[in-house]
Amino acid sequence: MTTWHVILIATAATLALKLGGYVVPAGFLERERPARIADLLTVALLAALIVVQTLGAGQAIVLDARVPAVIVAAALYALRVPFVVVVVVAAAVAAGIRAFT
Repeated sequence: MTTWHVILIATAATLALKLGGYVVPAGFLERERPARIADLLTVALLAALIVVQTLGAGQAIVLDARVPAVIVAAALYALRVPFVVVVVVAAAVAAGIRAFT
């Protein structure tokens, strides 16, 4: 199986999933349990993406300047600081750590 085969299979699977969304009745998605699962799944996927992007480097786990920056960003977000300030401060923390290491 070549790379193009994998790309074509992934494309077909993505298209099937998208079309499957149109087949699901709207009444099913408005019930409490599917709506709750969709809400929680979104949060879980976003959290997993953040962890992978923060700690991952290829096949290894790396603890570098990104980890304290994310911790600072989470703390500032919990304090309800404006998002732009959170991003700037987290970037400054990462840059400061990288400058001194």
